[in-house]
Amino acid sequence: MTRVAVVTGGAGGMGVATATIVGRDHTVVLGDVRQDRLDAAAATLGDLGITAVLVNCDVTDRDAAAALLETAAGLGTLAAVIHTAGVSPSMGDAEYVMRTNAVGTVNVNEAFHRIAGEGSAIVNVASMAAHMLPESIIHTTHFPLALQDEDRFMQEMLAACEIAPEEARSGMAYAVSKSFVRWYSSSQAERFNRRGLRIVSVSPGSVDTEMGRLEEQAGAGAMVADAAVPRWGKAEEMAELLAFCASDKAGYLTGTDILNDGGVIASMTERARLAAAGEASGPS
Repeated sequence: MTRVAVVTGGAGGMGVATATIVGRDHTVVLGDVRQDRLDAAAATLGDLGITAVLVNCDVTDRDAAAALLETAAGLGTLAAVIHTAGVSPSMGDAEYVMRTNAVGTVNVNEAFHRIAGEGSAIVNVASMAAHMLPESIIHTTHFPLALQDEDRFMQEMLAACEIAPEEARSGMAYAVSKSFVRWYSSSQAERFNRRGLRIVSVSPGSVDTEMGRLEEQAGAGAMVADAAVPRWGKAEEMAELLAFCASDKAGYLTGTDILNDGGVIASMTERARLAAAGEASGPS
């Protein structure tokens, strides 16, 4: 039977790069909120001999997310979902960022949990930003509300963001929302496994896509320069990891987050340690 892979945010740079890989041996369903970009992505894939099924989908709409996965399941065996849909701080206010990244993740994943069959996997895109916040700022005690009371979850998350100045709240919402993606992908692993499903998150660093470059002037550029690998990540590099995590080759991988940031967090952690110890940087 035909194996089907869904890529949310499928019209974005990381989404198209991922579809290019999984489209080699899967029927690909692209979900995205903008039809014009979906059409452009389909044309790009078509030039590579990949015919994509397009679904205009806003992941913040629970019914739309379910319809996306139901469409995919109607085409064959739903083998994988790669959830790249999300927004960066420059794309909207704190409420928009939180709802898209956190609530959107719940909607897609819960639909996957209901619809997918044994052996399927879902890979969620988090962010290196989820590795930067001190644990004291991440209100994980409120994270389970996302599965119980969406409105209260949003209230608690936006309240947590008020620790930041108003102009920085979108950035705070981004970091908190991606911390939620990490938490969800770990905390729900046992529940998913009871249905024979895997769930993983990947935390990219600064990636050379249209969305990634929006944050260049907001600090991402400086972090790239200070990374162990001092360059922007490529969408294709992220896509290879996402596709692997979703594949049968990674059948033992679940409930964890993979940081793929060019060593940004490692470099920041070591420099902070050296600074605290009053030491110079290590050997070149």
